[in-house]
Amino acid sequence: MRLMIALLIVLTVPAAAQKRKPGSPLEALPPHIEMLAHFGERADFSPSDDAVTFMAKSFGDAFVIDLKTRVIRCLTCNIPGAAFLRVMHLANGDYLLIGPERFTSLREGRHRDNELWLLRRAPGAKPERLNQKMSEGAAVSKRSLKIAFSQTSAQNPDLQSGASRLIVAEVDVATATLRNTKVVHQSASNACIIEAQDFLDNDGKLTFSCYEPQNRASVHVIDLETGKVTPQSAAIGHYNEVEGIFPDGLHTCVESDQQAQRAGWEGGFRNIDIWKLRLDGTGRSFERLTFFNDYEGWKASNPVVSRDGRWMAFQAAKSADEAGVGYGILLQRLGAARR
Repeated sequence: MRLMIALLIVLTVPAAAQKRKPGSPLEALPPHIEMLAHFGERADFSPSDDAVTFMAKSFGDAFVIDLKTRVIRCLTCNIPGAAFLRVMHLANGDYLLIGPERFTSLREGRHRDNELWLLRRAPGAKPERLNQKMSEGAAVSKRSLKIAFSQTSAQNPDLQSGASRLIVAEVDVATATLRNTKVVHQSASNACIIEAQDFLDNDGKLTFSCYEPQNRASVHVIDLETGKVTPQSAAIGHYNEVEGIFPDGLHTCVESDQQAQRAGWEGGFRNIDIWKLRLDGTGRSFERLTFFNDYEGWKASNPVVSRDGRWMAFQAAKSADEAGVGYGILLQRLGAARR
């Protein structure tokens, strides 16, 4: 009887969590990863892969770095009190900015007041409002002027609390407006709060994340012609947020807490690393690309992949901070994900 009780205790008590490494992953970068900028967050590759845009900080200025010369140039420093959250390349060479007109508070700026802006590539250009409130980030095509974004009741009072919807539109750069705006998917409750991420399959499909209760998230692909939605991350880990499509359209980067779950650490968005997921609907083919979360207090986040598939840009981040906050932009040569 005593032996049976002892055996039950051994089987039901979880194994001790693995210990994290001390120090910073930035002090021990492997040869295939380099520091591109020692500040900044939320990187984005240009359609020609010759530049990376990024934000200096949340509610701050947008910058672009030339990948050949490594010269960094500010895009919005001519705007007093710039308070943007994201900057992304449009296919024609202009930029899409996301954020409030001015900073009032963290919550209102990221939710109620978040909107889309057009910034032309001409030196000295100032942002032009696209008159569209939206939630979180946007998907921006590198082939056309098509974009996708989501809305919640914080931006659209017509939506019930907890509901969200996914919208596709085209940027008319001549008039600084959106056209052919169409709702392509809706969620009636907070069982799935939608965020658009990347176009694939010649802009015929779109990846998006579902933010779910209990600090979970999952990856989905929608066919924009049929409206069919296919879940992609199954039950691997608890938090899987899609970020950064590969050019083959068969794989994507995912911010995942898999390594935390396996090591016995707390999961969720505060303990993520970057993984590569095959978009085959099974959710079983994952490959780990970064190992920042092995260090106490650190994580890697917000990856984007170059159009030639050779490089990934991402940010160093800290587990204690809110999502999106970064401490520098890094460039990783793909096909060489080693510790």
